[in-house]
Amino acid sequence: MKLNPNEISALIKEQIKHFDQPLSEADTGKVISVGDGIALVYGLADAMMNELVVFPNDLYGLVLNLEEEHVGVALLSTTQAIKEGDLVKRTKKTIEVPVGDALLGRVVNALGQPIDELGPIATKRFRPVERIAPGVMTREPVNVPLQTGIMAIDAMIPIGRGQRELLIGDRQTGKTAIAIDTILNQKDSGVLCIYVAIGQKNSTVANIVDRLKTEGAMAYTTVVSASASEIGTLQWLAPYSGTAIGEEWLESGKDVLIVYDDLSKHAVAYRTLSLLLRRPPGREAYPGDIFYLHSRLLERACKLDKAHGGGSLTALPIIETQAGDNSAYIPTNVISITDGQIFLMTDFFNAGQRPAIDSGQSVSRVGGAAQIGAMKQVVRSLKIELANYRELQSFAQFGSDLDTSTKRILTHGSVLMNVLKQQQYAPLPVETQILYLFAVQNRFVEEVEATELKGLLASWTEHVHQKLPKVLDELKTKKKFSDESLTALKSAAESFFKARTGK
Repeated sequence: MKLNPNEISALIKEQIKHFDQPLSEADTGKVISVGDGIALVYGLADAMMNELVVFPNDLYGLVLNLEEEHVGVALLSTTQAIKEGDLVKRTKKTIEVPVGDALLGRVVNALGQPIDELGPIATKRFRPVERIAPGVMTREPVNVPLQTGIMAIDAMIPIGRGQRELLIGDRQTGKTAIAIDTILNQKDSGVLCIYVAIGQKNSTVANIVDRLKTEGAMAYTTVVSASASEIGTLQWLAPYSGTAIGEEWLESGKDVLIVYDDLSKHAVAYRTLSLLLRRPPGREAYPGDIFYLHSRLLERACKLDKAHGGGSLTALPIIETQAGDNSAYIPTNVISITDGQIFLMTDFFNAGQRPAIDSGQSVSRVGGAAQIGAMKQVVRSLKIELANYRELQSFAQFGSDLDTSTKRILTHGSVLMNVLKQQQYAPLPVETQILYLFAVQNRFVEEVEATELKGLLASWTEHVHQKLPKVLDELKTKKKFSDESLTALKSAAESFFKARTGK
């Protein structure tokens, strides 16, 4: 997955091949200095922000600083071929990436160039990587669920199509695992997926691509990779390129999921560029426009109204914290931009509670409006019960003499925690989740051993499929239970669990 400067040049030349206007002095400049991926250029008086400029040997850069005496250009390839005094020319074009269905199943770099050795991408459509987000009047409220297949999320922190839900936590707490499981769960749902890897190791990205291929998910997924070994400019561009690819599908009325893994490294790459361009640092040495960096990216996620196609772009940005510090500059920035957050805790992860989601801190501000009725019917008090369990658990360890009601809360909470544990790469259909939670919330499995719980619930689900197909059909079509269905389900559960547990 190595970038070849010649391939980058060929791609950009293809985009600007029809440009044949004569160049004036305002359209040319000379390199004053070059180093660390940044060139300072004297001249280029008419250059635009984010404009492509061309150096000798068909090497390209991106205009990022417009100053009185010179222009700051971020190079798009690591090369020693540019030197002081070289002539620089404007192209009068901003950077674009190829878009369309030809990108499904492909791994591309931040410029939309294939890096998967599957040949060129057969598309003639291009989109600028930067664009203004859709306006308020073109959007509609989030009203369709995006099922992740992860019970702890779909039940307590639901995500809707068009939402921006932040995954936040320390290193190695399962943030990427949740994102990949969500992508796997979109199989046969009609949702197209984009995974943007920013500053990851090439081996990590290769493992993710292999897993997506194994699970059959690459058929509806595009991977955009700007690895840790690549120049900072490409790491900064990658999420915008991925969003541009997604917007092509969004505007054609399709539903899209995009994962940014992760925006902490994206912010660091942009900070590096900014400091090399001599921009003044602000808090924690980040430049003053770091908030705008992420807000203009995440505002492009939306649910369009029917008049504009009715498509949606759902964003799952990932932020890595240091020692659980959610009050640092970048975490607080992204928390304030997104529509909800899923906090992952190191203590939960190390204790074997995976996914390590803290339901107390986590919130979804709009997904509840999209959650299906049947799920709401079975999980109304789930978050409160877990909160009660965790509060009493801390007291219970200091005393052995507990009253009956406290013991019931602790037993029920323990069962809930066990049910919410889930293996990686094993997303559950929402119907299965509802049947599991129905049994737990109606206290049918309180006395079951933890080792036997998941097996018993799987048997219960299979029993419902065989004995109550009408209830399942109603669940799939109407997305909620009628009173008759709830009564039938409760009666079936009583007989099933009594036969299996003897209680």
